[in-house]
Amino acid sequence: MVTATKTLSENAQIAKAYKELLRLSYQKLSAADKKMIRLALDTAVDAHKNQRRRSGEPYILHPIAVAKIVAEDIGLGAHSIAAALLHDVVEDTSYTIQDLESMHGTVIAKIVDGLTKISSLKKDKNVSLQAENFRKMLLTLNDDARVIIIKIADRLHNMRTMDAMPQEKQIKIASETLYIYAPLAHRVGMYNIKTELEDLGLKYTESEVYHEIQKRIQDNFDSQEEFIDSFVKLTKKYLRKENLKFFVEGRPKSIFSTRKKMMSKNLSFDQIFDRYAIRIIYKSDPDQEKFLAWKIYSIITDHFQPNPMRLRDWISAPKSTGYEALHITVMGPKGRWVEVQIRSERMHEIAEKGYAAHFKYKHGKQDERGLEIWLNRLREVLEQPNPDAVDFVKDFRLNLYASEIFVFTPNGDLKSLPQGATPVDFAFNIHTEIGMHTRGAKINGKIVPLSYRLRSGDQIEIITSEKSFPNPSWLDYVITSRARTRIRSFLREDKKQIAIEGKEVLRRKLRQLKIGFNESTINKLLIFFKLNTSLDLYYRVGIGTIDNVKLKKFSADQSNRFFNFFKRKEPVTKDPSIVDQEKITDNFDQLVFGKAEERLEYKLSPCCSPIAGDEVFGFVTISDGVKIHKNECPNALTLRSNYAYRIVNAKWIDSSQNEFIAKLLLTGLDDLGLVNQVTKVISTTNNINIKSVSFDSNDGVFEGRVMLKVKNTALLKKMIKQLEKINGVDKVIRE
Repeated sequence: MVTATKTLSENAQIAKAYKELLRLSYQKLSAADKKMIRLALDTAVDAHKNQRRRSGEPYILHPIAVAKIVAEDIGLGAHSIAAALLHDVVEDTSYTIQDLESMHGTVIAKIVDGLTKISSLKKDKNVSLQAENFRKMLLTLNDDARVIIIKIADRLHNMRTMDAMPQEKQIKIASETLYIYAPLAHRVGMYNIKTELEDLGLKYTESEVYHEIQKRIQDNFDSQEEFIDSFVKLTKKYLRKENLKFFVEGRPKSIFSTRKKMMSKNLSFDQIFDRYAIRIIYKSDPDQEKFLAWKIYSIITDHFQPNPMRLRDWISAPKSTGYEALHITVMGPKGRWVEVQIRSERMHEIAEKGYAAHFKYKHGKQDERGLEIWLNRLREVLEQPNPDAVDFVKDFRLNLYASEIFVFTPNGDLKSLPQGATPVDFAFNIHTEIGMHTRGAKINGKIVPLSYRLRSGDQIEIITSEKSFPNPSWLDYVITSRARTRIRSFLREDKKQIAIEGKEVLRRKLRQLKIGFNESTINKLLIFFKLNTSLDLYYRVGIGTIDNVKLKKFSADQSNRFFNFFKRKEPVTKDPSIVDQEKITDNFDQLVFGKAEERLEYKLSPCCSPIAGDEVFGFVTISDGVKIHKNECPNALTLRSNYAYRIVNAKWIDSSQNEFIAKLLLTGLDDLGLVNQVTKVISTTNNINIKSVSFDSNDGVFEGRVMLKVKNTALLKKMIKQLEKINGVDKVIRE
């Protein structure tokens, strides 16, 4: 009886969720659309009838929730809603793509097939499974963008319902989300979903940080509510006088973007001034949109002092995501900064929905903006995908979040490029052949280095020559996927040709040294020169970096090994796999690894310099053992996303025997005796010793760097708080 009641209750829950799905759909659904969606639901209910999620609820509620995100939050049509309902059917049940095609048609079957292929990848120990998955997903954009958009919706619902999963899986999924899914959502213009994915990603990767900032934002918002209300009230009053039709909404800055600003600018929470934004969304005919936006800008700046450095005009030159708006920062009541975003209803819909709203309005002025142009650029990048999946994903990801600059061709045509782009990026953006034969560049009539970072407003002329070809150094500064892909492709072919010649050179040189040219010799050469592949070896011989002198050293090394082998008085019998536990206990007692809390040899990674007490994880390298990184290391996201199978959980258990190096950067107003006060605070803090100190002063402002020996992070945090209390010290940052 209990089971029957539970089934009835669950059926009612499923029926309610389905009705909500139809009611909240952004697109207007015809009777035929509803019939298509109902058929997809019936198939999904049947396919998943015996499945439950980890939380215990019926599995079917997941595809319905994904379909609801697709319908309401993203705003796609009936085919996409039906495909979302069916997205797990082929992967998790006995249904096949052929079954779906015969039941639901080619369009839906093709979308589901794309979603299934993303998830089904054979394991290969020689590749990064995550990076290969990401590459497969990105390649589906070439066929049908709806595949990846539904995949983003699927990831959003999984992130919303991840509490029942084990912690290591939460961290892995959240890292992938921050690494690729949130940037993708940003790139296709789904800003609401991007923000939620970022916040949820931070919640599971840095839980304490997330909850601390969440509490500070809420406390701050509650205390500032009166100020926000007064600003909104004044804004409405001024705009109503002009008989404008509009509505105003306020929102606090997201948790993730607050954290990002704190990290990138080295600010505390209290030092972030634009913690909330006001949106003015106005009604307008298409031909009046730009005029009204600037009229509202004029009204706001007549009554509130604007910050001239904080004007962002994305109406005259919209972002390549399709985003349009005016952003201004003004001084509100009580001397507080407020960001004001000015958008028409059409602009607001595109900002909220992205893809769907863009195509709803595509017959207007913007039919050549947004996703279509980006997908065309993407197809060019995917023509020659990088054989290394990790490099491919890194290159691709570089352009997902990048801010944009606007530059001009010699003829005055406006081009959009990612911030940080160089003349070489510009050349490849114009045409592959121009990029391949770039010799130099003129910016605003003056010759500049090819590594020059372009700025908005620059006019660029590329100087070409048939004798010029890509140089390996270009990869040090180009940032666009298209340029990197083309350059790498050329260099690979060039390297292969040189390697073919180098192989013959090596064969001759080894013959002169009376060394056989065989697989065993090649493996010994790779180990001696610390190279990964025979191609690397042949290439270095071909370009002369491995010459006669180095090969003679190799020959001598092999002779010494042979001599020492016979010189040994007794053979080594100790099994190298047996670990000296006593030695490890004495020397490596700070960290334990995995659920079993094993003690392993490790190295502290120099990229983030972890010390005892930091939240850390281990990464198993190919040739350098286990390396320890802080959870907030700049490389943590990349490692966890691309190499989750090489991540080892780690935690500190006892750091009393060792000292660690910590570096501090101090800034503030120079004052007599300040250095003495700083060194006094450090020297009087127990178990912290100064290794080096350097202070520079310029026009009353100082910058100091202190290198310390410290036993754990708790002592360091305590000392930093004391340093911050010194008169004149503005910031103390751990580098």
